[in-house]
Parts: sequence; C-alpha cells; structure tokens
Amino acid sequence: MNKVPMTSVGEQRLREELEHLKGEARPNVIAAIAEAREHGDLKENAEYHAAREQQGFIEGRIQEIEGKLSNAQVIDVTKLPRTGKVIFGVTVELINLEDDEEVTYRIVGEDEADIKSGLISVTSPIARALIGKEEGETVLVRTPGGDVEYEISSVEHL
Repeated sequence: MNKVPMTSVGEQRLREELEHLKGEARPNVIAAIAEAREHGDLKENAEYHAAREQQGFIEGRIQEIEGKLSNAQVIDVTKLPRTGKVIFGVTVELINLEDDEEVTYRIVGEDEADIKSGLISVTSPIARALIGKEEGETVLVRTPGGDVEYEISSVEHL
C-alpha cells in the first residue's frame, strides 16, 4: 500500500481520536448493548439496534484510523531545510494577480484538509499547482470556476 503524507499535527489528532474511540466510546457502547439486552426481546428493542449500529460505526472508524496510521508518512516540515520551495506541510502566502487579494494556505494530508481553516489537501488543484514552485513565481491554478493566477509571496515552514 502507498504511504500517505500526513503532518505531525494530523497524526496526533488521529491518535487522540483512536484513543477516545478505544478508551471511551467502545466501552460505553458495549455497556449500552448489555443494558439493552437486559430489557428482553431483541427483535423489537430499538435501543439494542441503535447501540449495535453505533458499535459498527465505532469499530469501522477504529479500523480506518489504524489503517491510515499504519500507512502514514509523517512529515514535520519544521525539521526540513528552508529552500523557498513549496513542499508538503508548508504554509504558502499567495497574491491573486487579478484582484490583489492575499490568501494563506497550509498544504496538508487529505484527512487534515479544512478550507475554512486555510488547510488544503495535497491533492487539491491549488496544492498540485504550487508543489515544486518557489517564492516569487507566478502560478496558474485551474479551478472549476476558471483559471486563477497567483504569485507566491512567501513559503513558511511552521
């Protein structure tokens, strides 16, 4: 299986979620199933069926997180040399050449992406256009809404 790039912050968040699911959510749902069983007839017991469905979700999420962590290639950009080049994990400040609007994005793994927080997936059109470019370069980004031209004003290893 291919390695999946992930920031150290993203890895930590997944580990915390996994710990919560295994340490709290799983025992709670097992207790809920046991309690619902005590109420008798399981065929018509909505609490039992809801708890079993929740258990399936929790177990599926645990497997998903464990799989992601086992294939993760954690990249701590603060330990990499600063070259001015756009690479995974850096924070990039861009200037839209059409309207001079400035935007700042951090290039992260797919699971960490949150556009509202300025975190873009390494597989997004913007990130793919930026990777390998350097400060001062102009980049053409093909988006569903049309082509946008940006100038890379800074590349930070935060």
